[in-house]
Amino acid sequence: MTDKYAVIGNPVAHSKSPPIHAEFARQTGQDISYDRLLAPLDAFEATVRKFFDEGGKGLNVTLPFKHEAWRFSEAQGMAIGANAVNALKFERDKSGRGKISGYNTDGIGLLRDLRGNLGCGLEGKRILLMGAGGASYGVMEPLIREQPERLIVVNRTLGKALSLAAHFRTVLGVAQQNISALAYAALGDAQFDIVINATSAGLSDAMPPLPAGVFGPDALAYDMVYGKMTPFLRFARAGGARIADGTGMLVEQAAESFYLWRGVRPDTAPVIELLRRQAQG
Repeated sequence: MTDKYAVIGNPVAHSKSPPIHAEFARQTGQDISYDRLLAPLDAFEATVRKFFDEGGKGLNVTLPFKHEAWRFSEAQGMAIGANAVNALKFERDKSGRGKISGYNTDGIGLLRDLRGNLGCGLEGKRILLMGAGGASYGVMEPLIREQPERLIVVNRTLGKALSLAAHFRTVLGVAQQNISALAYAALGDAQFDIVINATSAGLSDAMPPLPAGVFGPDALAYDMVYGKMTPFLRFARAGGARIADGTGMLVEQAAESFYLWRGVRPDTAPVIELLRRQAQG
């Protein structure tokens, strides 16, 4: 019997998750279907419960519902500290009680792309993370656990960046000098080895107000937006940095969700290459 999965969001028609999971299923011989599920903004939880009541096995969660998914699911692992869930799994215990477990695979996806696909280690590096929304919450814990020399969060609204940094210093017991927050204007002439754009600015062709010279020697500029050359990536390339979009992260986080649901780890490399060819052509 075919097991049902989907990605849920609003909007959701743009999602690349269905073809990604279809390719994973083809590779691994798993009998699944994977669709897009549009949830009303005021009925996310009801939509999720209806999907599982009708036999669904798992959901990926996209904007704007990741925090709401964290609130009503039984958060597991890094989802607990992230306050955000992007993968839901329905299962029954031995007594027959149903449970919706919540996971966050965004940070794992980012790390696998940085380390495995891009050959970029994080230990001892100077990292700048732009943005203090749900995307940043989802990747902070994995980044911190890689033991960078320092990790600075920068945001247009400084208060949000301060809250994000303080939250993870508390959750993980990290010293303030290693994890901090600044306004863009306070960056001055600081340079970084890795600059990650976790804002949605690129979706509207906007450019975060980064100062010139923010990229250190051999720096990597990474934009979580996928499938397009954003203003940030153009700015970084002009500044001499190596650049990467979020295609690899998208596929790697999907592969981790697939593994959570099916217990099988697919090969991500051909799927990443397929998406890049489609974006170019």
